[in-house]
Amino acid sequence: MWKKPGTPIPIHHSQLVVGLYIWLDISWIDHPFMTNRIMVETEKQISIIRAHNPDGHLFYYPEMSTAAPLPQQNNSQAQSTDAGAVAAANAEADALVDEVRQEKEAKRAKLRIQQEILARAERDWDNAARSVRDSLLGLARSPKSAGAQLRELSTKTASEIFNGNEVLLHLLGDKKGQGPQFHALNVMTLSMLLGKQAGLSERELCDLAIAALAHDVGKAQIPTALLQSATRKKFEEDFYRQHVQYSMDLATKSGAFSPEAIAIIAAHHEHLDGTGWPLGKKEASKGARVLALVNRYDRLCLPEALGRDAMMPTEALAHIFRKLTGKYDAAMLSLLVRLLGVYPPGTIVQLNDGSLAIVVSPGKTSLQPKVLIYSPEIPKDEAPILELANAPALSITEAIRPVTLPPDVLQWLNPQERLSYFYTVSNGNN
Repeated sequence: MWKKPGTPIPIHHSQLVVGLYIWLDISWIDHPFMTNRIMVETEKQISIIRAHNPDGHLFYYPEMSTAAPLPQQNNSQAQSTDAGAVAAANAEADALVDEVRQEKEAKRAKLRIQQEILARAERDWDNAARSVRDSLLGLARSPKSAGAQLRELSTKTASEIFNGNEVLLHLLGDKKGQGPQFHALNVMTLSMLLGKQAGLSERELCDLAIAALAHDVGKAQIPTALLQSATRKKFEEDFYRQHVQYSMDLATKSGAFSPEAIAIIAAHHEHLDGTGWPLGKKEASKGARVLALVNRYDRLCLPEALGRDAMMPTEALAHIFRKLTGKYDAAMLSLLVRLLGVYPPGTIVQLNDGSLAIVVSPGKTSLQPKVLIYSPEIPKDEAPILELANAPALSITEAIRPVTLPPDVLQWLNPQERLSYFYTVSNGNN
């Protein structure tokens, strides 16, 4: 369980010593360190901090430190310091100026790129969400038109992801409003990325995309109270399960779905051990196995039933691994963990330096995602996003349950009750 690092105590830069856990109360882009809170480990770090003249903005945390601050030097003590030592210290500080400048410029450039990539994902999600919402709500009234709209988006998505050099998954900011587009876009996004890793062709991805978008469209014919009920009587459950057939019927009427896509919709609640429904089939296409797994994962994180607790993303993966392994394709499950990482987007984590962060995107390895560092002294949209693979001194120690955090910390991190994901396609240079 995460605990606040304690009360920060102001110190003078002359008091710095290796072993202090400090807070630099200045803008993240105005210093070269990975975070504003660091454990001082080298004399070079001390020289860099002093070069920034942080008086009035330098604090340390006694509870997190392994050393005590040095006594503060007054002006007369500083002036009486050995001239040779002063000259050497000044020379060292001067030598760091250009290095520090370059590191800060690199940080600014990287932050701009990260913000541009995330802004692109947000814009693309907004556009897709409007299209998907209109199409799903209009499929019963104007099946041909709505189906063509879904087919267009699916074809575009499948082409981008299949042909993209590097496809990045992003946790988006809080998305307001209600509607079927939220779950549909989550499932489509994760299904596309997983399907690509599983070796699906572009046409297979296109069928999977449109099936993922429309797999629950038949729920419009199920009473909301029944959809949101955590317990159902047998006749109610039987009625609820009819949404699969309703979805297939609407897809068929639209003329926009291939037989393969309709078969994927038909099997999105089937299990490999025969315990699924509506038919208890043990065999399914690769696309259907992808959709069944992703649909289950997203529903564990975002329950449809009222009163059912949402799992943390890392808990959802662990739950599928420990309790549902026989129901889903083991190879697909391994690929999903590789895609999302051990700490999927949306997970709040504690780092080995005591910092809190929220995972915003998978990283190059499953244990080193991209994280947004909890920095309450600055707005969240200005906080640093770090790829832990590029910060070898930092690592994740544990996942933190949101309910264990103080309200002010939780408000800043704002792990959404409704997680939303989307993708960007890059040329591999971002």
